[in-house]
Amino acid sequence: MTDPLLLPVLNTPAFPAETPRTHAAKLWLPKRVLFTPDALDEPFGQQILARVTAHDLEVEILKSNRLTGLRGVDERDTYRRAKSTLAVVKAPPSALRLQPTPPSADWQMNLAEGCPAHCQYCYLAGSLSGPPVVKVFANLPALLHNTAAYEQPGRLTSFEVSCYTDVLGLEHLTGSLAECIRHFGAREGARLRFVSKYDHVGSLLALPHHGRTRARISLNAEPVARRLEAGTASVEARLQALRQLALPRERGGGGYPVGVVLAPIMPFPGWREEYGRLLDRLQATLDFDCDLTVELISHRFTPGSKEQLLEWYPNTSLDLDEATRAVKRNKFGGLKYVYQPADMRELKEFFYQQWQRRFPQAPVLYWT
Repeated sequence: MTDPLLLPVLNTPAFPAETPRTHAAKLWLPKRVLFTPDALDEPFGQQILARVTAHDLEVEILKSNRLTGLRGVDERDTYRRAKSTLAVVKAPPSALRLQPTPPSADWQMNLAEGCPAHCQYCYLAGSLSGPPVVKVFANLPALLHNTAAYEQPGRLTSFEVSCYTDVLGLEHLTGSLAECIRHFGAREGARLRFVSKYDHVGSLLALPHHGRTRARISLNAEPVARRLEAGTASVEARLQALRQLALPRERGGGGYPVGVVLAPIMPFPGWREEYGRLLDRLQATLDFDCDLTVELISHRFTPGSKEQLLEWYPNTSLDLDEATRAVKRNKFGGLKYVYQPADMRELKEFFYQQWQRRFPQAPVLYWT
């Protein structure tokens, strides 16, 4: 039976409020850590090795630079194996050819591919080839140096590092995010952007970011986070992490420009009440002046991502019914299923009004 909390229905009676959970995310400690030889040739790869061994994780050094032995007896077994594997590799030369990533940022720069979380709507499904192993790039200094070629004189150029992973969920094993924050802190014409569902922000607070990194936290209504975002921090823990990041240094915080990514927005029964509660909690959390933005992203999926998600999560309550959706095509002929125009208008109007009422000085960057 389909979970009624996640049916695509608008204007239904409110569901009883659920008591918010408060747990922090557990540190992700993979069962298997692989290093390719060329990754260990990189000084930053050696730093990752030191971090991994400090967590008492066993390391396997591969004989070649190819990743093998990641597939299991079936798709579910492959998923379990891959999601508990960290592979430290050298990013290929193609990683130096950055791709635009509107509306989030000017350019996409990846520190890693694959995510330790288990979100049942995962946008990586169908986007990355092969088993969903977490691959971390050991040649990060070269990737950072390469970004200077993409800066545009006379204007700020933004770089998004969260397209294919949750960088904060890996930070205790990699140190990659801190490396990026320090790098962009010294670049007057560039800005760094990351987003996370994790809450381990302590190591970021004292970094010399100089206001050039926007630290964003992904939030959702309690029923969605509870049912569909396994392995992540609770909404309350994420709110407190956002507060820590935004608080001024003199009050013990990081003094970062911050952001909220409300995603994926879903019109489940009682959605108005639940999202209203979330925004109220956010307003109570950020009870001080800060540099805040929001990005509003409705749920969507492609035929390929649906197929992949149902293999990974065969018992999911996520609504993936094409019959209730509208089709949106891109310029290359690809398609995705989005909410019907009338539903999208209702959702957009609600979120713009509710956000601007609570945070009149914080811009909505986009709705999609």
